[in-house]
Amino acid sequence: MSDFRGLDAVRAKIAAIEATGRADRGVLPFGDERIDGCLPGGGLPLGRWHEVCGDGLEVETAAAPTAFTALLTAPLARRGEVVWVLRRDDLWAPGLSGLGFPPERLIQVCARDEAEALSVMEDALGTVGVAAVVGEVEAADLTAGRRLQLACEKRQATGFLIRRRPYGGTPRREATGSAAATRWRVASAPSEPPAGEFGLGAPRFRVELERCRGGRTGAWLMEAPTAYDSGAYSWEKTDVAHPLRLVADLGDRQLAPAQPFRLAG
Repeated sequence: MSDFRGLDAVRAKIAAIEATGRADRGVLPFGDERIDGCLPGGGLPLGRWHEVCGDGLEVETAAAPTAFTALLTAPLARRGEVVWVLRRDDLWAPGLSGLGFPPERLIQVCARDEAEALSVMEDALGTVGVAAVVGEVEAADLTAGRRLQLACEKRQATGFLIRRRPYGGTPRREATGSAAATRWRVASAPSEPPAGEFGLGAPRFRVELERCRGGRTGAWLMEAPTAYDSGAYSWEKTDVAHPLRLVADLGDRQLAPAQPFRLAG
């Protein structure tokens, strides 16, 4: 009987690994069931790393993926430092602040090449006091991805890999596999001013969840909620979920009007 119990324990461990890992890592919910329902555990898995990418010119500029990643990491920045590994020295801290990211928690590191960027990400993920690490890397093969995941597990930090190619660089071959927990494809979308007003509204993004271990894919139109609109999208000093709200699903590419709700606290 004890042999069978031991075998059941091994199977349970394997199932936990295949289902995105240990339950004690936790998740960071978006606060909307239409998004959280696609993610294992009801939110963005913590203690793992995630890919964020764009199309067209965004492969070089990474403007929309960077803004989206800043919004994702803003809640994590209240738990510790965020290390941002750059390939080009063009990250604008006041812009991150305008999106709700606390710049006093930001540590910028400019890497000379892709190999150094991945190495710095590994070291940062295993450092005490670091809650999240963002790295600008064109691609991470399975070996590099597994190394990043092991680094995440060391201190339970969360990694974000923004796929970005240096200006004028030759495209690399697409990796055949990925160890990322999720892969997001992000593009900017036209904003809408508040009713009865003129000018620009809150930032909007067309977001596709292309890959999700232990979950399912989806596509949505998201925007920063109205709580972040005042003061150029200033940070609201409350303990909230992700500073993004769902505007519409993108499955049929028919966009619905913005819904009058906020992220859950």
